[in-house]
Amino acid sequence: MSHHHTHSTKNYNKAFAIGIALNVIFVVIEAVYGVLASSLALLADAGHNLSDVLGLLLAWGAFYFSAKPVSEKRTYGYRKITVIASVASAIILLLALGGIVWEAISRFNEPQPIAGMTVIIVALIGVVINTITALLFISEQKHDLNIRGAFLHMAADAGISLGVAIAGFIYLQTQWQVIDPIISLVIVAIILIGTWGLLRDSFNLSIDAVPENIDVQAIKHYLDKQELVLSFHDLHIWAISTTVTAMTVHLIVKTEQLDNQFLMTIQKKLHDDFSIEHTTIQVEYERDKFTQYDPDCH
Repeated sequence: MSHHHTHSTKNYNKAFAIGIALNVIFVVIEAVYGVLASSLALLADAGHNLSDVLGLLLAWGAFYFSAKPVSEKRTYGYRKITVIASVASAIILLLALGGIVWEAISRFNEPQPIAGMTVIIVALIGVVINTITALLFISEQKHDLNIRGAFLHMAADAGISLGVAIAGFIYLQTQWQVIDPIISLVIVAIILIGTWGLLRDSFNLSIDAVPENIDVQAIKHYLDKQELVLSFHDLHIWAISTTVTAMTVHLIVKTEQLDNQFLMTIQKKLHDDFSIEHTTIQVEYERDKFTQYDPDCH
């Protein structure tokens, strides 16, 4: 018996469009002023921000395809693309952070002057734009890895831009050229924590591991408490997408007193209290428990 509830999903098309437009404009601003101010830092950051625009496009594409209807060939539709996109987004972000680390290390060996007030002003513009973009995704980023990837990209950019502005201010006061790579490495270390969590969680979902928000022991305890359930086996819980979780289980039950309402009650409980969107339950009666299907027998 299969059952599911449908939850409305917030439409992020407008958020993605606004975020991408703002960041493309900022990339152009950074590139132009990087050339005018002869600032390698601004040009490097423009390249980094361009990679984050690609990350936003990737997340938007996954969000768009996940809403497409199912078909006979793709019975879950394209929902798994959100998981693939979150893995790719984490990898892109890690590569971008690696590029910043490489640049910072090279600047320790060959310190370069920061282009003063121009860098500070452009960096503060970046803080504003990236913060606004990150806020567009903040409400759902704890519940959707694909959205979290977009959020982390923008939050990372805001933090990096703030670090550039702080480094520029300290440089104007002290002329200490190594402040730029020092602050860059500190920010990278902070961002790396969130990015590593995104990569770990999205990779786990890609191999059908139980999502982090699902309490397997609590589900087992709930099933054990059911009066008509003698035991259960073949319990599987996995992510259809970054927001939808499925579960299958075989229940060995008493022959008498079983009706559809009993199964509906279990499925509603799993949905409402344990965030299981799709549940499939196979019922096996007590008299059949020693003659269960053996996948190795044909």
